[in-house]
Amino acid sequence: MSTTKNAKLLDEVRNVMRLKHYSIHTERTYCDWIKQYVKFHKMHDRSELMTSPESKVEEFLSNLAIRRNVAVSTQNQAMNALVFLYKQVLEAPLQKTVDAVRSSKNRKIPVVLSQDEVKLIITLLEGVPRLVVKLLYGSGLRITEALRLRVQDIDFEYKQLTVRSGKGNKDRVTTFPSSLETELKLHLQRVKLVHEQDLSAGYGAVYLPHALNKKYPHAEKEWGWQYAFPARTLSTDPRSGVTRRHHIDQSVINKSIKGAVRRLNITKRVSAHTFRHSFATHLLQRGTDIRTIQALLGHNDLETTMIYTHVLNQGGQGTVSPLDDLDL
Repeated sequence: MSTTKNAKLLDEVRNVMRLKHYSIHTERTYCDWIKQYVKFHKMHDRSELMTSPESKVEEFLSNLAIRRNVAVSTQNQAMNALVFLYKQVLEAPLQKTVDAVRSSKNRKIPVVLSQDEVKLIITLLEGVPRLVVKLLYGSGLRITEALRLRVQDIDFEYKQLTVRSGKGNKDRVTTFPSSLETELKLHLQRVKLVHEQDLSAGYGAVYLPHALNKKYPHAEKEWGWQYAFPARTLSTDPRSGVTRRHHIDQSVINKSIKGAVRRLNITKRVSAHTFRHSFATHLLQRGTDIRTIQALLGHNDLETTMIYTHVLNQGGQGTVSPLDDLDL
């Protein structure tokens, strides 16, 4: 398929995804898989997409497993992108079962930090990265969930966080570390000053999911809807062209974590997600019930949560955040 035709197909994919309110990250991921699929089969015309699509998809997915040795989740992601392409964009759903060679890459045991290691890393962090990492460990959040937190999602009185549209587009409630209350309130006071300055300058609106901005026309400028961790500068939304203040970029947090780990000479491969793994494992060590941890993490399947029992398989009650044990 020519570059021009390929671009046109991807434009169609983007348009359909935006109509169905997919996130911009999913949009980019699906477009990348579709681009790889077209390139793999050296397609030059749209009609080639419609010729024996099941066998083409099967060959592409098998190649991912055999030659590229991708993880099961990666192969599933590619499959989802192609199913979306045929069903939602080309309106020609795959009719036969796709019997591709399945990836057999074993699930890795998660890297877990000790409480002392967590404490040392947090001690070396400053500002927003310090706050975010405390939430990753203290509430078991994914980094995207932490950065997308809105002011109204933080309930100081009930000591809980509401995660909106998490993985699988699900909402959930998780624990909030009481030891973080004062520090986070001071941070939000500074954020509110920035928001008020934005309003004075004619800005102050924030991105609202789906059609909420139409249903609640003034909500986008309300304090409760603002991101808890906004970016330092205003930016232009790549979809709408509207200038807003988005949330801080993941790279800021990741760089700070890497810097602290390097300074401490910790040999483990530590990422933002490591603090979520550590949250779950340390709760297990304290005797928290595995199903409670499953709910806090937002896992669909208990088997996903069971991977943390490689450290210690205990039962018990109590979901007070492990951050409160650190005496920071």
